[in-house]
Amino acid sequence: MKVYDISSAIFEGMPVYKNKPEKQPKIETVTNGHVTESRLSLDVHTGTHIDSPLHMINDGDTFETIDIEKLVGQSKVFDLTSVKDKITASDIENLDIQANDFVLFKTTNSDDEEFNFDFVFVAEDAAKFLADKGVRGVGVDALGVERAQPGHPTHKALFGNDVIVIEGLRLAEVEAGNYFMVAAPLKLQGTDASPARVLLFDELK
Repeated sequence: MKVYDISSAIFEGMPVYKNKPEKQPKIETVTNGHVTESRLSLDVHTGTHIDSPLHMINDGDTFETIDIEKLVGQSKVFDLTSVKDKITASDIENLDIQANDFVLFKTTNSDDEEFNFDFVFVAEDAAKFLADKGVRGVGVDALGVERAQPGHPTHKALFGNDVIVIEGLRLAEVEAGNYFMVAAPLKLQGTDASPARVLLFDELK
């Protein structure tokens, strides 16, 4: 069995959304004799993370409402590295996307080592298509599932249909196909997101 860790490493100076200094993680390490302890200050949208509806919907559900069972199970990776600018409904309408699928979109974002202001995102019509299909989740290899869309319609189309959103995946080494996914977020309460470690298992290798 082959295991793929598709999570972003967390470190000071890592890529963060729009390179905003306030989004950088801070790690303070103190050594007292032979004992070393570190303190971490972290935006909940750092690196690979899972959004909750509160992120884009006033009075939306907070993170603990996400069913952990929906984050563990079969997933499908689709290679969309030929797509430029944005993923539209026409880019995915002929893919094997079924109800209850957790779909992961591999794009050229996975090759970026720094934040790319022109990252490939999921357009509103694609989000509506996925919501209508009844997928249980969408994962992307950018730090945002959308950009430059007034009112954040992609997030809202997904959240409004109980579709889970994972952002910040690293899929460069993963081929298109079916995998068993374990997405394990921190067990936060009352928040709009949580950092997560996401693993894919290829049971045929």
